[in-house]
Amino acid sequence: QVQLVESGGGLVQAGGSLRLSCAASGRTFSNYAMGMGWFRQAPGKEREIVAAINWNGGSTYYADSVKGRFTISRDNAKNTVYLQMNSLKPEDTAVYYCAAGRRADWAISPRDFGSWGQGTQVTVSS
Repeated sequence: QVQLVESGGGLVQAGGSLRLSCAASGRTFSNYAMGMGWFRQAPGKEREIVAAINWNGGSTYYADSVKGRFTISRDNAKNTVYLQMNSLKPEDTAVYYCAAGRRADWAISPRDFGSWGQGTQVTVSS
């Protein structure tokens, strides 16, 4: 089992930037090859994939809505995954969750992720 803790959320104006971090403990990236993902859930909406990354950072996936604005990365030595969010829009407002995958490659379905963080709120004002 891996424990995940997100940080870096907050309130930002449209056009601004935030960097989310997800620190993993328990199962470490050096011992277990895990794909990782960032999801978000806005009020009244289903949880949706934002970005995903494979175990060594060599392959990534982005939702169309964030492509070109968000960047997912990982530092396996620090057991940390990041989500750099630029050019933020009000529609990016949501609780953002970090998740650890069940396999080494990236995945986009919540069913393919076995551990979840508690979430961090991102609010983008217009």
